[in-house]
Amino acid sequence: MTMKPAAIGYLRRDVSGISQGWHEMQIRSLARCLGYDLSKTIVFGPGTADPVTQLIVAARKTEAEAVFVPSLWHLGDHVPSALVDVADVITVIPRYTYSRRLSNPSRN
Repeated sequence: MTMKPAAIGYLRRDVSGISQGWHEMQIRSLARCLGYDLSKTIVFGPGTADPVTQLIVAARKTEAEAVFVPSLWHLGDHVPSALVDVADVITVIPRYTYSRRLSNPSRN
């Protein structure tokens, strides 16, 4: 029996608005479709201090292999490189994966 890789969801309440429930369902559905175990979805509002850093901390704590987001707008229209260093970032719309950078063992 193989274990599914861990993942977390992330969205911003102010970006989702009345679609928050729908966005959460899309995140759960895509994570399940791609074979991830979605441990939780983190929801921040516009007043959250340094949300990307908090998201990185949560990804590390949960040992998440991926972070699912409804769209780039939930991350401020681009994927922070510091987040991609920790986990793959997968957007629901458009469906795209920003993969972690693999270190090159031959470079020092």
